[in-house]
Amino acid sequence: MTGLSTLFTELGSTAKAPTGLVPFRFREVSGDILLTNFLGDWLFVTQDEFRALARGELDSASPLHDKLASRNFLREGFDQAKAAERIAYKKRFLNWGPNLHIAVVTLRCNETCVYCHASRANMDAVHTDMTPEIGEKVVDLMLQSTSPSVTLEFQGGEPLANFPVMKHVIEYALARNRAYGKGLEFTMVSNLAMMDAEKLAFLVDRKVQICTSIDGPEHLHTKQRILAGGNAHREAVKWIERINKAYIDIGLDPTLYHVEALLTTTREALKYPKEIVDTYVGLGCRAIFLRPVDPFGFAGKTAQIVEYDRAAYNDFYRTAVEHILDLNRRGEQVLERYGSIFLTKILGDDDPNFLDIRSPSGSGIGALAYNYDGKIFSSDEGRMMYETGDPAFQIGDVFTSSYRSLMKHETVRALVMASIREAQPDCVNCTYTPYCGVQPEHSYRTQGTIFGRMRESTLCAVHKGIQDFLFDKLRENDPKTVEILRRWTTVRARTHFIHASSAS
Repeated sequence: MTGLSTLFTELGSTAKAPTGLVPFRFREVSGDILLTNFLGDWLFVTQDEFRALARGELDSASPLHDKLASRNFLREGFDQAKAAERIAYKKRFLNWGPNLHIAVVTLRCNETCVYCHASRANMDAVHTDMTPEIGEKVVDLMLQSTSPSVTLEFQGGEPLANFPVMKHVIEYALARNRAYGKGLEFTMVSNLAMMDAEKLAFLVDRKVQICTSIDGPEHLHTKQRILAGGNAHREAVKWIERINKAYIDIGLDPTLYHVEALLTTTREALKYPKEIVDTYVGLGCRAIFLRPVDPFGFAGKTAQIVEYDRAAYNDFYRTAVEHILDLNRRGEQVLERYGSIFLTKILGDDDPNFLDIRSPSGSGIGALAYNYDGKIFSSDEGRMMYETGDPAFQIGDVFTSSYRSLMKHETVRALVMASIREAQPDCVNCTYTPYCGVQPEHSYRTQGTIFGRMRESTLCAVHKGIQDFLFDKLRENDPKTVEILRRWTTVRARTHFIHASSAS
C-alpha cells in the first residue's frame, strides 16, 4: 500500500472533492488500483487515473469516464431498479432455509489423523453410535426445512462404522419425502477403508454421493492418516477407482460423476503443492479444494505440528494454482474450488451458496449439524467445539426442538448478525466485501468472539490472499488464462443424485 499512501500525500489541499461517483472501495493490486462497488462490479485503474479521481478531476470526455460508466461507478445513468434486481438475485439464498443437514452417525473411526477435526472415538466406543430412532428424528426435522431441496450428509468419525443406521436413515428419508416432495440428496464423507462390495452396491443404488480425503501422494497421506493394520492411501485409491468404475457401468459421464476428494493443507503439505495437484489429477478428480487446516477438534491440540503462518499458505496456493492453470492450458480439465467460488461471484451475478463464504454465513440458516446423541448445532464446526467441551453453538436437540425454535434461536440470530460483512468494522471498507464471507465459529474458536477481528484472522488472510491472486490474474488479462478462469464458474448439475420425489 506504499503507492496509495504516497498518492494521498500528493493530493494536497487544492484537490476538489470527487463528485458523481457511487460509493466504492479500492485496493492496490500489483501497482494498479482495483475498484469495487456494492454490486460487485469491479474495475482496474492506473495510479494516475486514480489520482485524477481522488482530486475530483474526472473529465466527462475521457476514456476513464466511459470505463466507470460501463461498470456502474457513476451516479449519472445508474439504473436503481436493475441494481435492486441484481442484489435480490445474489441474495436469493436468504429465501430458502437450511438445505445442508449434517448427521454424525458415529464418532468411531478406524483411522487416526494428525489434524482430526471430528474428535474421533476408538472403534470400541459404540456408545457414540447414532440410534435408528435419533436418525429418524433428524430426517423429520430436515424435511421441515423451508428449503425446496435438502442434502443429508453423513459424517463421523467414520460413517461406514455405523452403516446399518445410515442405511435405515436413507430408506426412512426416501419414504418420508413422499409426503414432502423435496429435491433430496445424500452425501457421505468417508475414508473408504471400511467399504465393501455390498455397501458400495447400496450406496450406488440409492444415489449417495461419495466424498473422501486425500492428503496428496502416498508418503504424505500415510504419514498423516494412520490406518491400523493397513495403508490408508492404498485403501482410498482402491475404492475411488472401483466407485468411479461403478458410475461408468451404470452409464454416467465420468467427467461429471466421480468420487470427490478433500485436502487438508498441513504444514507438511506446504512442501508439495505440485505433487498434491498431480495426485488428484491422477485419481480422476476434476476439482481440488486447497483448504487450510482448521482449528477445530484435535487440530487445536496438534497445532504445533500442523499449523503455519498464512503467508506460507498463500505461497503454497499460488504455486499449486499456477500448476493447475498450466495443466488447463495443456488440455486438462481441473479447477481449484476456492477459486471457483470467488470467481463465480467476481465474474457474474451468481452466488454458489458456499455457506462459509457468503454474507450472512450459513450458520443455522443454511446448515444444521446433528450429533450422534441428537444434539443440534448451528454448523459442524459448532458441533466439533461441543465435542471438545464448549457447547456455545448447541441450539437444540431432536427430542424437544421444533424447526421454528431452531430458526428463532438467539444463537442463530447472533450468528447472522455477526456474519453480515457490511456490519463488520474490518469488512465494511474491504475491497473484497462483495465476494467474501466470514465464519463466526472460526472467529469464536480463534479469537473468543463471533464478531471477530478480521485484520488478525487467519481465515481473512487466506480469503484476501486468494482474491489478490485471482484479481492479479484478471488484471494481467491474458485471454487464455481468463478463459480458463471463466470456465471454472461453469456449473454442471449432477441431476442423477437428486431424488425428485413428488408429494403423495
